[in-house]
Amino acid sequence: MKRAFVIVLDACGVGELPDAAAYGDSGCNTLAHVAREAGGLKLPTLAGLGLGSIVQLDGVGPAREPAVHGKLHPLGPGKDSTAGHWELMGVVTPRPLPTYPDGFPPEVMELVRAVSGRGVICNGVRNGIQAITEFGARHLERGELIVYTSQDSVLQIAAHNDLVAPRELYAICQRVRASLPVQHSVGRVIARPFCGGPDCFRRTDGRRDFSIRPPARSYLEELHDSGVEVNTVGKAGELFCGLGVDVQHPGPTNATALRATTELMRTLRCGMVFTNLIDTDQVYGHRHDVPGFHAALREIDSTVAEWLSLMRPGDLLVLTADHGCDPTARQTDHTREYAPLLARFAPQRPRRHDGPLADVGASALWWLTGRVSGELPGTPFVEEVDARAA
Repeated sequence: MKRAFVIVLDACGVGELPDAAAYGDSGCNTLAHVAREAGGLKLPTLAGLGLGSIVQLDGVGPAREPAVHGKLHPLGPGKDSTAGHWELMGVVTPRPLPTYPDGFPPEVMELVRAVSGRGVICNGVRNGIQAITEFGARHLERGELIVYTSQDSVLQIAAHNDLVAPRELYAICQRVRASLPVQHSVGRVIARPFCGGPDCFRRTDGRRDFSIRPPARSYLEELHDSGVEVNTVGKAGELFCGLGVDVQHPGPTNATALRATTELMRTLRCGMVFTNLIDTDQVYGHRHDVPGFHAALREIDSTVAEWLSLMRPGDLLVLTADHGCDPTARQTDHTREYAPLLARFAPQRPRRHDGPLADVGASALWWLTGRVSGELPGTPFVEEVDARAA
């Protein structure tokens, strides 16, 4: 009756990767810089698990008896949610997904016009708040869709709920996803509904991600095909197009995702839960909001304390990330960083484990099925594997 809970603290990187300079991310370290700018982090639960044993963080010292802890690195290119979540579950992107720092070419914009029956505006690199603030009034006046991108491989379409109902916006994004030619097949087409008036436009919780199909088999599919029930919370399931997922639970905000994960921890008899906690990325990281980032971490810390009290003898809890989003960087996009690893299970001994992101999926598979994959990357870090190897 074993269970595994893999929790992704979106954008909570712990230092630049060796190739960070190639991405314009030299010197980035999301959690260290949040800690410095906040005057020290107050995260007693994560500190006790060993967060301060991974890297030096103001306010978070090394733990006396940490859980398994370390830094994880990608095997492939990229620094976005798609690449990060894929790699955690053993899918390595063979080549960078297309990005559009100068906006989309005319053929892509014409495709959006054709499948939506509407005009398009913006077509540039913006964060979500900039896009609706700058173009929201014109969108309401003329009915044109706001199409924008970032440094990541995304095509985002924003529309006001009063003009384009969310269901219609989702349908448009699905058609765009299905119609994009191979050379322009971005990682995600993202629906971004918003509401409010010109003086106070705000995004709703109705975001939906339409991901490109993973290029290879994942640990989610390995688990599912082994008879293990797989639940996802938040956008994690969407990033895999639902492949290998039994139930997708919504998690548009941390509050919703934390509640859903807590309920699964209370009620799930056995199986896998793969959760994305989005606010540290979407709400605070991209906006360089250090106080908000710290507050989100403190909410997570408090909930992790509750999770630890709910853990059963056959449980594995993994806390990690998918990339960084350094609030001190010159730009407001993701940063190419290591991901932290904190893993609690029994029996275990305090030790460090550094390796690829895929070690998370490999550990979940071994924990829940007692086997390793001969095809997917990654090595389990759970204690019993060490004992068997010895």
